Amino acid sequence: MSTDRAAVIHWQGLCYRWPGQAHDCLNLAEFTLAAGERVFLHGPSGSGKSTLLSLVSGVLAARSGRLSVLGHDLTQLSPRQRDHFRVDHIGFIFQQFNLIPYLSVLDNVLLPLRFSKTRRQAAGSDARAEAARLLGRLDLDASLYARPTTALSVGQQQRVAAARALIGKPALVIADEPTSALDAERQQRFIDLLRQECQANGSALLFVSHDMRLADHFDRLLHLPELNRATGDAG
Repeated sequence: MSTDRAAVIHWQGLCYRWPGQAHDCLNLAEFTLAAGERVFLHGPSGSGKSTLLSLVSGVLAARSGRLSVLGHDLTQLSPRQRDHFRVDHIGFIFQQFNLIPYLSVLDNVLLPLRFSKTRRQAAGSDARAEAARLLGRLDLDASLYARPTTALSVGQQQRVAAARALIGKPALVIADEPTSALDAERQQRFIDLLRQECQANGSALLFVSHDMRLADHFDRLLHLPELNRATGDAG
């Protein structure tokens, strides 16, 4: 990792414990993700990958330690402040997509811009054209854009979720198992697009997958069980 790039993520002594549990499920010493860097994070089910992503994105709050994202100490922010920070600066591709079923494909992609002036300005004067560009690069035919997302296949929904995460050029893109519903050819195209968009925007990428065949596309490989000093169930 180059030391001349600003830190997008930095944690030190980061611990999390699920409510009601006697032991931490995550206990992580120190880590830095630089601007523009692409990191592949893997580990078996239950190793704490999704919990870690929830901490980094501000969905969960750490029990102790320091967690800085884009220079903001998330441990010092209220839940409301973390929500605002996330929508402004983080594009998240959720494992379960989290698409709004009653909205069209295009409106789902545009959704972050409704809540973030920062990303709305970054998307440019024609946000719908930018949404269509991203969907087109992800092999979504224009005939699908007006349909509700419930009319799409699982693989198509996954690509809509990716376009939504990328719109507005967020400084950090987090992807949680984003290729699980894609065939091999579309999987390769997806990885290429994600890398290219992040590189063009200067975005850092934290990519989580159990598929080690994808690791060669990234700058660094992290094995979470080797980093995690906790003895409890990571969930």
